[in-house]
Amino acid sequence: MARIKGAPVDFDAAAAQLRGARLRNELVSQEIPAPERIAPRSIALAAGVARGAQRDDGDDMATDSPYGAGRIVLMHDPDAVEEWGGEYRIVCFAQAPLELEIGVDPFITDVAWSWLVDALDSRDAQYTYLSATATKTLSSSYGALEARGDSAQIELRASWTPHGPDFSAHAEVWSELLCLLAGLPHAEGIDSIAARRSRQAAEGA
Repeated sequence: MARIKGAPVDFDAAAAQLRGARLRNELVSQEIPAPERIAPRSIALAAGVARGAQRDDGDDMATDSPYGAGRIVLMHDPDAVEEWGGEYRIVCFAQAPLELEIGVDPFITDVAWSWLVDALDSRDAQYTYLSATATKTLSSSYGALEARGDSAQIELRASWTPHGPDFSAHAEVWSELLCLLAGLPHAEGIDSIAARRSRQAAEGA
């Protein structure tokens, strides 16, 4: 759990930091309407992995990329301090297709969780009350869809309480997580999937 420092940040400043975050270049992003009634004030971003000329598709790639897509929501509610541990709460979602060989790996959900924790720590993002659910899905197609063959997908839903002064770091964490799930190169301070799987296999031996 990261240590907490810095004075509280008002919502407008926090939202501006989120909008100004330096997301990875492989992503196309846009601001989207935040879910209603979840908090008095909130802001949401969507992003999708784009390749080559697909970056020109803009909004479509940000919300529905076949290579990986996700959302992040920053909520603000001064009355939720006891529940959240702070006035803010982040909820994020990231999903991407997997190679079938990786999808059947029993450690892949552990890897996804580890990537989230590593991304938070490597960005020095301050947080408390971190929780997540990682889900892998294996699918087989039949009949008219038989040509699709077998497929796999990974998704991670997470939430945590961010603490100032740098809220942009939390959006960058989500950006990093989405790219890692999509199989893009890992950043410094975060293991590749091969290294993480080898380590966990050794620990389980």
